[in-house]
Amino acid sequence: MSETALARAIAAEQEFVDLAYGLLDAQSTAYRERLHAVRTMTGLESPGELTERDSFAAHYEDALSRLAHVENRLVLGRLDTTDGETRHIGRIGLAHDNQDIALLDWRAPQAVPFYQATAAHPGGVALRRHIATRLRKVTGVEDELLDVSAGTREANLTGEGALMSALKAARNGKMGDIVATIQAEQDRVIRAPGSGVLVVQGGPGTGKTAVALHRAAYLLYAERGRLARSGVLVVGPSRRFLAYIDQVLPSLGESDVVSVTLGTLVPGLSAKGTERAALARLKGRAVWRKICRRAVREILERPLEATVRLKVGSATLRLRPDHVRAAQEVARETGKPHNLARDAYARHLVRILARQAAKAAKTTLEDSPWITADVAGNVNVRREVNLHWLPSSPLDLLERMWARPHLLARAAKELTPDERASLVRERGSALTIGDIALIDELADVLGPYLSPRERALETARKAEREQLSAYVGETMSRMSLGGGIVSAADFAERQSARAVSGSIADQAAADRRWTYGHVVVDEAQELTPMQWEMIMRRCPSRSMTIVGDLDQRQSGAPEGGWRALLGRLGTHVEERELTVSYRTPGEILRQAAGVLGAAGAPVRPVRAAREEKDCLRMIPSGRDGLCARLAQAVAEETSWLDANLGDGAGLVAVIVPESLAAELRQAFAADPSLASAMKSVRDAAPRVSMLTARQSKGLEYDCVVLAEPDALLAEGPGALYVAMTRPTRRLALVHSRPLPAPLVH
Repeated sequence: MSETALARAIAAEQEFVDLAYGLLDAQSTAYRERLHAVRTMTGLESPGELTERDSFAAHYEDALSRLAHVENRLVLGRLDTTDGETRHIGRIGLAHDNQDIALLDWRAPQAVPFYQATAAHPGGVALRRHIATRLRKVTGVEDELLDVSAGTREANLTGEGALMSALKAARNGKMGDIVATIQAEQDRVIRAPGSGVLVVQGGPGTGKTAVALHRAAYLLYAERGRLARSGVLVVGPSRRFLAYIDQVLPSLGESDVVSVTLGTLVPGLSAKGTERAALARLKGRAVWRKICRRAVREILERPLEATVRLKVGSATLRLRPDHVRAAQEVARETGKPHNLARDAYARHLVRILARQAAKAAKTTLEDSPWITADVAGNVNVRREVNLHWLPSSPLDLLERMWARPHLLARAAKELTPDERASLVRERGSALTIGDIALIDELADVLGPYLSPRERALETARKAEREQLSAYVGETMSRMSLGGGIVSAADFAERQSARAVSGSIADQAAADRRWTYGHVVVDEAQELTPMQWEMIMRRCPSRSMTIVGDLDQRQSGAPEGGWRALLGRLGTHVEERELTVSYRTPGEILRQAAGVLGAAGAPVRPVRAAREEKDCLRMIPSGRDGLCARLAQAVAEETSWLDANLGDGAGLVAVIVPESLAAELRQAFAADPSLASAMKSVRDAAPRVSMLTARQSKGLEYDCVVLAEPDALLAEGPGALYVAMTRPTRRLALVHSRPLPAPLVH
């Protein structure tokens, strides 16, 4: 394409970009006007009217937020078909006043050729154009002529240009969306149907995470009827990772997504403690499903050993062991969780004791119904009844087992004495990720638990709901609404929920029992059987996207692959594979694969999309000078970034073995220049970060300085593989020990 032709193309696309932003601005203005009108409504007195106003306001606020997030790079490209039609592709769909489509949503079926058409299979596409913009200005276009028979065109044949430009940009600590550069194999995964469990296996840099997030956005578009009321759950490996990806889905116009780590999956709890890998594996074993059920029965549903005499008024009542056994069986036969079944248990015992009290008073319960209330309210009766069917929160029960070895022994008969001894700790200790999965399992067995204060609040909320339901019922009747399809109680419940939060994501994040329409799990190769139970509990429909790399698993790929790793979930899966690494330079990929192969853990082959010259350095060091040599390597990498990307551009990670992490962090913190580089400025990522291999999962950096590769290999083959494949440009291996084969100086 000549310079004049390029200028004409840019000018033409600028006209369309101006049109698209004009339509976007018009939508935003309309929503702002509606929001202002709703907020300034007066004369609202009833709870129903106020709730309706808040619901509309939340809807308009959400719509405005979505439009604001797609402001950057609104227009992505253009398709010219062989029959003369032109389609512009964008982040969202926009229409003219007459409802004709102006900008086609990238997720629409008509947009598929933009991502999947090739010269070999053009599918009716003559020309594909990538449009580069900055703010609202077109900065460049790149054309691919896919069907030369369509006629001569001035075309800039640079099909890889948009992708390579994105890959060569400096990292800034936030994952960018790939909506403008999705490749064909990625697009086929993104657009796969949402039913069932889709496992996406992909090596380092293949775009697994980006594909999973774009798939979530696609499903929210293509299956909105199914997902609109249930939302999507994204489970990531760390808080740092969630911060890294937090702008991707909003930039695609989607907000009905809850993002959590495994340690924060249970509302109100957070795993802040750490534990040895062996202990984490022990807590992750599937046998805990059986242990948790036994713990509830053995610890909370105690038998009565001998008859107990209870004084109620002037009567002495006798509670016998067979009375308690019968009441417990009645409760179990309800099929309800422990805490909910307690009412049936308590009612049965109270009736037995009330009959005794009535007999002592020479009357009957029918003639003297107050006797039942007297028995139920008696302090001695309540204490004895509670002792043999104790209500409990899951956290309290778990802490009792950890702190009291004799209770753990009664519940965990499948564990060895040494395994049980390793679990003992004091009450109030920081929770670990392994604890969270066990708490979730116990919560399922126990059911909801309310403290006395929470029960009082729930009673008050119930009264409010009944009041709202009565109002709604009267209003619906007066206005002839409902028609038997929606009851007043249903409508009131929905309005009440909206009053608590205008966002599906907020409601879902606060409710442990919420079930999602779709779940995305990233770095899934590390999950334990008990953690998969947590995931399955939140998605009974088994609509899931599971992404990971078995070769990056800390202990290496398991025999049996993904199906073996997924356990009970493994019978439902479809597997897809991403085969091209766009992030990691080819030389680094080959060296990392060679190291694991020599260690007896061969990895799946991944093709590198690009090469970098002089991207790998081996730097020897004495043990005493390791920290200084690491600091020098960091200085060399930041200088290289300054020279090649611009002052202050690009990020460096120092990845260290867990055994050296505390020592090296302390040493780096004592160095003023390093300490300054490792500080975040506002929302920006620090220029230099120090992480373990586990903490670096899913992240990427321009340059990586890796300490003691041999020690990382000893942590598990996956640890070294993860660490070596984080950089997009350069990798420096600093070592005082011999390098793992086949690495050489």
